[in-house]
Amino acid sequence: MAFALLGRLVRGVTASGAVAGGIICFLLFSCAGPGAFWTLFALFVLTWIATRLGRARKQRLGTAERREGRKASQVFANLGVAAGCAVLYAFRAESIWLVGMVAAMSEAAADTVSSECGQALRHEARLITTLQRVPAGTDGGISVVGTVFGILAAIVVAAVAVGALMVPMRLALLVTVTGVAGMFVDSILGASLERRRWLNNDAVNLAGTFVAAAFALGIVRLIA
Repeated sequence: MAFALLGRLVRGVTASGAVAGGIICFLLFSCAGPGAFWTLFALFVLTWIATRLGRARKQRLGTAERREGRKASQVFANLGVAAGCAVLYAFRAESIWLVGMVAAMSEAAADTVSSECGQALRHEARLITTLQRVPAGTDGGISVVGTVFGILAAIVVAAVAVGALMVPMRLALLVTVTGVAGMFVDSILGASLERRRWLNNDAVNLAGTFVAAAFALGIVRLIA
């Protein structure tokens, strides 16, 4: 409840988003422990800062996040896979699900931070599928600066997860790389399906976190 209230007070989420965030926070904390909460908190801080970076410019572009913050569907789209992995960990007691959880949160941080920083710091981007120049904020558009910030966000989330004993140090690179891979998949889906209105942004975000978790789970099973 305190986390949900904080998110609402700093306008990181709407009222419905606060309820969704509270549910996600409860699931992560109760199923995976306090380390999962601190990883979530790091993700929240990173995305909150990135969303407010260059806000006036994003408003001129028409790509700024709503002033009230993210709504429930956006919260579930970005964190639903991580919460699902935490629940599976609670029922199955297999640490592999914690790896999937952290990879999903790493992707959520990387995707949001790369998008927000790219829009704030660059006028143009390139479609990931064709490299065509497009205005910053276009679905599927990427930039070098946005990508770099996204990678840094994934590293921070992975580092917090390692420090919070969610994943061992030897898997820190794995959850970072799979998070970044999910970020690129998100961009590919944005350029190919979201631009055609076959998927909306929430569906694309959910798919990105799912792919990151699936990649991480698959690789861990291969090397175990």
